[in-house]
Amino acid sequence: MTAWADHGPLPGVVGRAVEHEQLTGLLGGATPVTLTGPAGVGKSLLARAVLEGHAATGPDTVVRIACWDGLTADELPGALLRAAGLPPHGTTTALAAHCRTRRAIILLDDCDPLLDACADLVRHLLRAEPELRIVATARRPLGLPGERVLALAPLPVTLGEGIAGPAVELLVARSGPAAPELLVAVCRALEGCPLAIGLAARQLDRMTLAQLAARLDGEGPLHYCGPSPTTRHTSLHAAHAAGYALCSPVDRQVWARLSILPGDFDPWLAECVSSSSDVPAAAVDGALERLCTASVLERVREAEGAPGSATALPPRYRLPYGARQFGRARLRAAGDEDGALRRFRQACAALAAEAQITWQGTGQQLAVRLVEDEQHHLDAALTRPPLDAEDALSALEIAVSLWFQWAACGFRREGRAHLDRLLRLSQEDTALRARALWLAGYLAAQENAPTAAEPLLAQAWTAAVMHADTDGLARIAHAHAVLALYREDTTTAVACLEEAARHTSRDPWFGPGPAHGWALLAIAVAPLDAARARAAARRAWETRHADSDFWLHSTILYAHAVIERAHGDPAAALRACRRALVAKKLIGDPLFVAGARSILAGLRRGVRCDLPVRGPGAGATRWWRRNPSDLRRQPFFARLRTPS
Repeated sequence: MTAWADHGPLPGVVGRAVEHEQLTGLLGGATPVTLTGPAGVGKSLLARAVLEGHAATGPDTVVRIACWDGLTADELPGALLRAAGLPPHGTTTALAAHCRTRRAIILLDDCDPLLDACADLVRHLLRAEPELRIVATARRPLGLPGERVLALAPLPVTLGEGIAGPAVELLVARSGPAAPELLVAVCRALEGCPLAIGLAARQLDRMTLAQLAARLDGEGPLHYCGPSPTTRHTSLHAAHAAGYALCSPVDRQVWARLSILPGDFDPWLAECVSSSSDVPAAAVDGALERLCTASVLERVREAEGAPGSATALPPRYRLPYGARQFGRARLRAAGDEDGALRRFRQACAALAAEAQITWQGTGQQLAVRLVEDEQHHLDAALTRPPLDAEDALSALEIAVSLWFQWAACGFRREGRAHLDRLLRLSQEDTALRARALWLAGYLAAQENAPTAAEPLLAQAWTAAVMHADTDGLARIAHAHAVLALYREDTTTAVACLEEAARHTSRDPWFGPGPAHGWALLAIAVAPLDAARARAAARRAWETRHADSDFWLHSTILYAHAVIERAHGDPAAALRACRRALVAKKLIGDPLFVAGARSILAGLRRGVRCDLPVRGPGAGATRWWRRNPSDLRRQPFFARLRTPS
């Protein structure tokens, strides 16, 4: 008998050619096959399409039951017997013999609500007839010996530069041709989920594709509805609600709380946002694994390296967009959203603090990697409106801890925007606010914006005096030196840098320390006094906090390039400038890189043409001198919002 007489004709299966071939090949074996995948990915549709085609071209028949159609575990064997045309009170042995005689393939469709009962039934059937062919569809495997699992993922949106993927093909099949960029935008917003694409396409009878793309950006597809043979497939909300109902109470809470995480995450961050008095921290790891097995979570990276080793990397997970929307709705309904958001921001503050310590300690490249790994979360923690004054301080703490990202890696304008906004929300006179005032002023100084920098540095000076923060006073002097260098006021710059360089930092984990003051001093005096400049550069290296300080190393090498160029050795200057550029590229900063390339080009011409060196300092290029042709760098966190 046909397995889907109760469901009418099948729609075409689009974009599953590889999986279609894999499942067809697996039907030739005698081991049970289970199609798994998240809600709405098309497991049942593919299984039925393959089996229907298999039965249409040979003597095979298909016996199907839908386990989500109100059956109980006790009713399952009888339902399968009835589907095979046998009396409902027969035995599994008789059923197995009947299926072998009729060359029947058994399809246990949507096993999730009866997963254990389906697994027991398959065991009994295979014990009676080991060669029996059985296919199951579920969000998780049945857990049987020898079970072959074929996991379906969402459809790829693109296959490469300018090549539309199967998700776009499916949308075109449902809605008709349209502008490629709109088709890609819609499919990307829906993350290639076939059910979501089909439901979204049904909205095109009341809106254009452009309007649909705009609405998906704002509200998402969770409640878009359409006719379906099964209630849980009438909307994404219903599909996720069906899976949510099968989860344990702890797994439901973890799912809901993970919905505030916009990007992929590791177990530590999951534990931070999920654990509370009703969800022990020790229970979160198990919940992650169960949600992953149930196709709620995606595992985007397996654990790497030996646990506890320096190179070990934890696994990373991701909650797809539809599941995240559903979880967020459950979180709000439970009144738990504010608590989860507060824990999230506190966790991000700890991440930023760890990155700051790593930058000044074990390795700047590791710090940059950490920020890049967590950029989705840091961006959300910085930009989401704070819940109250305490929460605003947590956001400000993140912005201050990421000072190196803004000041040393070249994202100054973005850092200033975050600090300006968060300083308005955090008016209480605290040591943290004093640091934020200095950092905002320092970034403005680096941007050569004295009208913005000077008032901020004045406020920072007052706060530093009030808090007896001598480190802060030294950092303020350093920032004033940067402003003086822009004005080409060498006397003021040298005085400020000497004050900053002579200071002994009590807190070496924040901001440019004395070594950076000496390095900048070397650059400031290089055109005038080679011996003094070399001594300052040497002092900078001797007072470094860590050998892996590429920010400092590149600045010292740049100082050597300026010294040698100004005082007669362009070949040595060329070598130093090349090394400075290599060191700086390890951590970024396009302004420095543009300046180094400019001086490098001049040095190459001089060495190649054996041009005479003009007087001391003649034509010395400083990286802080902007070139109108320099490209403006895209904000770091803005990359998250730019379709790739």
